[in-house]
Amino acid sequence: MLTSFAQTIKKSGVDLSRKPVTTLQVNIGKLCNQACLHCHVEAGPKRTENMTKKTVQRLLELIDASPAITAVDITGGAPEMNEHFFYFVTELRARNKQVIDRCNLTVFFEPGQKDTPAFLADNQVKVVASLPCYTKENVEQQRGRGVFGKSIEALKILNNLGYAKEGTGLELDLVYNPLGPFLPPDEQTLQAQYKTELKELFNISFNNLYTITNMPIKRFLQDLKRQGKYEEYSQLLVNSFNAQAAGAVMCRELVSISWDGFVYDCDFNQMLEIPIANKKTSLWDIETLSEFQKTKIALADHCYGCTAGAGSSCGGTLT
Repeated sequence: MLTSFAQTIKKSGVDLSRKPVTTLQVNIGKLCNQACLHCHVEAGPKRTENMTKKTVQRLLELIDASPAITAVDITGGAPEMNEHFFYFVTELRARNKQVIDRCNLTVFFEPGQKDTPAFLADNQVKVVASLPCYTKENVEQQRGRGVFGKSIEALKILNNLGYAKEGTGLELDLVYNPLGPFLPPDEQTLQAQYKTELKELFNISFNNLYTITNMPIKRFLQDLKRQGKYEEYSQLLVNSFNAQAAGAVMCRELVSISWDGFVYDCDFNQMLEIPIANKKTSLWDIETLSEFQKTKIALADHCYGCTAGAGSSCGGTLT
């Protein structure tokens, strides 16, 4: 019987009180041109859930009413496949907000997406791109046949536009997810390997590598159970609990918005339908995003994934 995460936090004495909300993470839809094995959103080409223009407009109203928000982290699915993505980004940049695009890279080769890389560069959008390895075999094991070649080509396009080039202000970060039920390796060591291999093999540059632990939910959970490794992986996360990482979790200064306009503590809670403060709240129920500063973070046992080892967040390790 695993010790619950809430009990572990209480015993450790870690402070999980919320700080001022400075980052808004927006899942703009579950439509994606890929269907990756580790995807906690269960995104794919057949998903129809996509944020409407009305919801985008309401988000912009709330951002205007929440001056502490400095960054908007747009995710999916493939966020670029939402028809309102470009309007949303343009409006956010007009408000001088930092915009982060969680990009799968291969989306650039989908119909109607040819000009997307240039749009991102013109709007100074930070690109955080998925690349679980620098070898074709490992990438395609997790993400599907043909993905590696397109990913490399997309990175070259971004580099040619000035991404990861000194003086341009265009930041390109990569994301590593483990290929199986184990924790990521040391982030700095792996980043050095990525930089060497991608430069020597493909003349590709990037800024930072984020290592992110796979959450035992949704598609990855199903894969763990098929392999008979769910209990083993869950115990690994519990045994690897790091109190220092727990104190730095991203949900302390972030809220997550779903495609249909509901509010959550993080993207993982969103996928498990655990609402913020354990109360279902829509964007039309509130007047400012700052009002969540005093709410308690809703905890569950998947939270061990963010606090195991060096910790894990959308910005990589926490310690």
